[in-house]
Amino acid sequence: MRAVTTTDNAAATAADAPNAQPAGRIGLATASALYVAAVLGTGVLVLPGLAADAAGPASVLAVAAVLLLSIPLAGTFAALAARYPDAGGVATFVRLALGSTAARATGYWFFFGVGFGVPVLAALGGGYLAAALGLGPSAVPVIGFAVVLVPLALNFLGLKVSGRVQLVFSALLVVVVVGVVATALPSVSARHFTPFLPHGWGGVGLAVSLFVWAFAGWEAVTHIAGEFRNPRRTIPLATAIAIAVVGIAYLALQFVTVGVLGATTTASSVPLIDLVAVTLPGFGPIVVAVIAAVVVIGVANAYYPAFANLGASLGRDGDLPRWFANGAESGAVPRRALGWFGIQSVVYTTVFFVFHLDLQTFILIHISSLVAVYALGMVSAVKLLKVGSAGWVMAVLSVVLMVALLVLTGWHLVVPAVLALVAVAVTVIRKARARARS
Repeated sequence: MRAVTTTDNAAATAADAPNAQPAGRIGLATASALYVAAVLGTGVLVLPGLAADAAGPASVLAVAAVLLLSIPLAGTFAALAARYPDAGGVATFVRLALGSTAARATGYWFFFGVGFGVPVLAALGGGYLAAALGLGPSAVPVIGFAVVLVPLALNFLGLKVSGRVQLVFSALLVVVVVGVVATALPSVSARHFTPFLPHGWGGVGLAVSLFVWAFAGWEAVTHIAGEFRNPRRTIPLATAIAIAVVGIAYLALQFVTVGVLGATTTASSVPLIDLVAVTLPGFGPIVVAVIAAVVVIGVANAYYPAFANLGASLGRDGDLPRWFANGAESGAVPRRALGWFGIQSVVYTTVFFVFHLDLQTFILIHISSLVAVYALGMVSAVKLLKVGSAGWVMAVLSVVLMVALLVLTGWHLVVPAVLALVAVAVTVIRKARARARS
């Protein structure tokens, strides 16, 4: 109860002080870079090829549709983070609106479920660099572990240092997209856009579901909202910048992927290398692969602070052992929670590589956990935001979208369901102990 009250008071203070200027360390440039890295992320490395294979030229429509659908979701998270900046992120919003058990489940979904995305980063970073350098499959795990460990070390140096490095990573991400699109445009052929709907509207639906992964990530930065200077101004502006950058990037990449590669987009697991191999043979694939590996590290660098701050807030609120609470206060580096998440990430990645597991399995666990987090987050937004405000309207629209996504996710919600049962069990145990003490 004390933890809930502390969180409530902190959030209430932020809500009651609209003109306050929090002494955070992250300005608009770094905030925008973090959002771009978290949302644009690794999707540019694989999704254009997968979506083109699913829907053909009509995959461009899928990108446009998901971009439009992501606007209310991103806007809702921006409204919540600006009003309630706290390390708990979505878990804090849910705690205020739906209570401690729902908040605990949300925290577990993100910390343990969304964390299954780390091996995906390792596999993509290792795969791209190994392919470009002509290395065998045995090199992929070695490079993959470097992708996991380098951002961990960066974040142990503190958010101020890793935030500056993130500016470089995000700039490289934008550079590779602009470079690939610019060099590919002259090679676009109109014949690759016919037939426009080779797999019907069902293929477009499949491409839409794939691009949900591409436009996820708005929730990650909410965990470090307390580190922003003037969150009520910085967060909405950074969100708007990220939506524009991400939307233009994916639309342009999808257009040139279809226009240049046509039916050959799934020739390998590294479609961007296939693309520049046509437009910039020789050095192009190596350059793209190196930048892709750096980009993957940048994405991990954007997510590690979110997981660390969440772990510290869960410790602060009693949902994890209180030993993890160290560093939950604004401006501190939650090294204990960060260290635990680093160990967890290494374990996940080790299991993935040692047992040669299917990458799709980890992606689906990651996505289903995100959808569960989004669903409770949007329901909470409807309760927390002022009725009739722009944020509240976007929250209502997002709830409808989340219901549709939950239906599409189907049985993959098993992992979030198990974590929810653990959250309920913790509540039952804590109440039983309280009765025993009394």
